[in-house]
Amino acid sequence: MQRRLTHIFRHPVKAIGLEALESVMLSAGACLPLDRVWAVATEAARLDGGWARCGNFIRGAKSPELMAVRVKSQGGTSFAFSHPRHESITPDLDVPADAARLVDWVKPLCNPNRAAPVQIYRVPEVALTDNPEPEISILNQSSRRALSEKAGLDLTMERFRGNLWLDGLGPWEELDLIGKRLSIGAVTVEVTAPIERCAAITANPESGRVDVNTLDVLEDGWGHRDFGVFARVIDGGQLQVGDAVS
Repeated sequence: MQRRLTHIFRHPVKAIGLEALESVMLSAGACLPLDRVWAVATEAARLDGGWARCGNFIRGAKSPELMAVRVKSQGGTSFAFSHPRHESITPDLDVPADAARLVDWVKPLCNPNRAAPVQIYRVPEVALTDNPEPEISILNQSSRRALSEKAGLDLTMERFRGNLWLDGLGPWEELDLIGKRLSIGAVTVEVTAPIERCAAITANPESGRVDVNTLDVLEDGWGHRDFGVFARVIDGGQLQVGDAVS
């Protein structure tokens, strides 16, 4: 099977929804545009105006209902958010009153036994990914299929919150690419590290309910909790779903 790029996803607000793209322009040394630009800080957050660890924000690992949120760009900094058991909302995230409305919107989706959401947090030109380095995430369809078979459940792409999905690699071959470079269409990336997973991937992204202990399945099957890899963009360019990978 030819190696190719099958899907592109971005997540404008950390842990709150994802959006599929047909194409995207990547820049050297930068994250995917509009990916984790905003995050919802909790009342327990300790923020200093820069990049911050995920424990400062609401997240699917602690509030699985968040995994069922979907988002669609409305242009600029406006996004439509939806959830199967919640009314929709379309805030402009750079308008303070709208940002406050989004905080109120997510409160019913958050675990009441965890620190409550209080504000939208943004750091200019910094992505609030789990990795402080400006990198993208790359995931492997063959690994997803192998994990699904082991789990006895179809684990959809949305569960894993990645940026780029590749097919044509062998199962877990992405882990062997660490330290190597890949060409994806016009873009060159260097694979830097595995992505160790948290409890967010135990939640079904359609229902927002925990349905399988995916972490235990990874441990039992392969002796680790890694799924996907981080990569640094070396040569930027336009990516399109269907691009060849080498």
